[in-house]
Amino acid sequence: MDEIKLAELQRISDSFETATPQEILRWAIETYRDKLTMATAFGAEGCCLIAMIADIRDETGITPDIFNLDTGYQFPQTLALREKMQQKYGIPIRFVQAKETVQEMEARFGGPIYKTDSDQCCRIRKVVPLKDAVQGFDAWITAIRRDQTPERATAPIVGPEPKFNLVKINPLANWSKQQVWDYIKANGVPTNPLHEQGFPSIGCWPCTRPVAAGEDDRAGRWAGTAKRECGLHLSDDGTLTRSNKTLVGSAG
Repeated sequence: MDEIKLAELQRISDSFETATPQEILRWAIETYRDKLTMATAFGAEGCCLIAMIADIRDETGITPDIFNLDTGYQFPQTLALREKMQQKYGIPIRFVQAKETVQEMEARFGGPIYKTDSDQCCRIRKVVPLKDAVQGFDAWITAIRRDQTPERATAPIVGPEPKFNLVKINPLANWSKQQVWDYIKANGVPTNPLHEQGFPSIGCWPCTRPVAAGEDDRAGRWAGTAKRECGLHLSDDGTLTRSNKTLVGSAG
């Protein structure tokens, strides 16, 4: 993206720093319409956004595309939640899968690789399918929050995603975990029952465990390693997509 475009994204992002997620979502939906997509793993944040999108859909008549990266390793509870969300909100949520099945991949590598090379596993099951899933779209909604990890702390509300040549929109960037759960409880939003069993962050079953008291919410993801991200939100150099200000320099 050129500096003029980046500077405009920075202006928009700055203007949303005190906006509600609903206001950000409405802008995204009305601006990008059928060129807007959202990826969800049905975490609490994603379910929260789907509920908000359903309300905006009822007001605007616009339903953005929503998809789930079906890695082949998702918990049964996660797959069941997809069905529940579709039924409650009347929004289709498409599955996006890797070109090869889990069985084919494991046969090719001589067994599972999620313990020996989790980065490669995430790349094959998530990152590459995501690149295919967002083809033809101009903007992508995510459910990340700045307070989740150090990598996400500087995420803009609206910014560039150079890896996929998209505009990336993070409506919940400024929200806390408490705000997410307050919205869920106030609006009767379905959530994954695993949250009640000590899983604050839920990914693939081989690489997700419950967290102990006092542990970080993402301590159960790739436990025992320094890894905190699957790669969906990381640039090719292994860092989160940088802020608009960093990208545009003095233009921002």
